[in-house]
Amino acid sequence: MKWTLITGGAAMLLYVGLVFYAIMSFSSAFDADHSTEELIDNYEKRQTQILELKSYFNSIVPRDKQIEIEFGSNKKLFRFGISPIDTATGDIVYPIFLEWDLKTNSERVDSVIKTIGWTQQTIKELKQKLDQADCIQIESGEPTKIGWQRSGMGMYSYNVFDKPIRDSQKSRYNDNCTYILYNDKLVLEYGGGAIGSQCFPRIK
Repeated sequence: MKWTLITGGAAMLLYVGLVFYAIMSFSSAFDADHSTEELIDNYEKRQTQILELKSYFNSIVPRDKQIEIEFGSNKKLFRFGISPIDTATGDIVYPIFLEWDLKTNSERVDSVIKTIGWTQQTIKELKQKLDQADCIQIESGEPTKIGWQRSGMGMYSYNVFDKPIRDSQKSRYNDNCTYILYNDKLVLEYGGGAIGSQCFPRIK
């Protein structure tokens, strides 16, 4: 019992330490302040680049994987995750890789992207297309979720559909909180993060 308590306590301290480190490491990413109006304005200015980004990303993601990637800079990944997909059901099974604060040009990243057929050139091309769309994050799937910018602890995103949204989905994607239905193939999203409001700031 004694050693169980000691081991459990050590594990808890390690977890708390890792969380604290992550918050301190990423605190600069939460400094910016953006708005819903800017999210819409960026889409109207860069719709072509956003759609090209979606098409390119889904062309490089293996059919049996779900991938999310967010850049902190040209040389750093804020977050990178790869999960297997049950091709029979389309369900995500569990993360096989999920880490933060990675150097793009590193042995760790090279070993992971090799398993999905990517190279360092793939990473560079993806970063270029994100920059052209003035976005920082993308997650494969239907819809493809494209993160525009972080604002405080939150994230403004686009959910880009291949086909028009079904009538049965519209109430879910137009709740005037997390989602705003922009048109029949685009839903705007705001995620408030661990703390703070989970709804879009009121449009002025």
